Amino acid sequence: MNKKVVFFDIDGTLLNEEKKLPISTKKAISDLQNQGVYVAIATGRAPFMFKELREELGINTFVSFNGSYVVFEGEMVDHTPLTTKELIKLEQSAEKMAHSMVFLDHLGATSNRKEDPYVAEGMGSLKLPYPTYEPNGYQSKHIYQALLFCEEHDELQYRNKHSHFDYIRWHQFSIDVIPSGGSKARGIQSLLKHLSLAPEHAYAFGDALNDLEMLEFVGTGIAMGNAMDEAKAAANYVTKAVDEDGIMHGLKQVGLLK
Repeated sequence: MNKKVVFFDIDGTLLNEEKKLPISTKKAISDLQNQGVYVAIATGRAPFMFKELREELGINTFVSFNGSYVVFEGEMVDHTPLTTKELIKLEQSAEKMAHSMVFLDHLGATSNRKEDPYVAEGMGSLKLPYPTYEPNGYQSKHIYQALLFCEEHDELQYRNKHSHFDYIRWHQFSIDVIPSGGSKARGIQSLLKHLSLAPEHAYAFGDALNDLEMLEFVGTGIAMGNAMDEAKAAANYVTKAVDEDGIMHGLKQVGLLK
């Protein structure tokens, strides 16, 4: 019998709008693990941003930074940092537009501005503090994802001028900057190769734009009831909302739990 693996997005999937983990979700994860199913997280977040969640759920396998940093049982098995040369060019363009940036490696986050209400709002929505002010510090690190703080009407110029990267909007005031061709699906593909598993033995739960490729790539994609319409269209199934025991319901829906 082939081993199975289930990938869970965090925000809007494992956690509700208040960033709380429903009791039923915690039980569902435990039940899966007790059945010998691989349980993994697939998120746009950096590893340090969900350390406590991993510890609470007993999960040591994850795809983070929208696919750019992959870990199996605590061991990094694949990573794709942003190209420093191109990142410097992007920051220079952002500086001309007075748009702040935050740079993320697997250990922490730094900002190129001491104060910015957009940065405070965006990081605050994740229940995270304002990043450490460290201009140019990112240039000597492996940066796996950057956050560019601008509104949607300013986004196109970056896509056109800096096509070396891909961009995913996750907040009214911010977009993720990831390697070209990067996605949760690519990170999952890398992990499945490490596990010698085919995509048809993989399941994924998600709700947002950065989940689309993942939901389409795995054998069974499940969108949350609170998901964006695009995510629901990309999925094979639609479960209930996070706070309506959506994870537990979805796992029963696809036959992984009884």
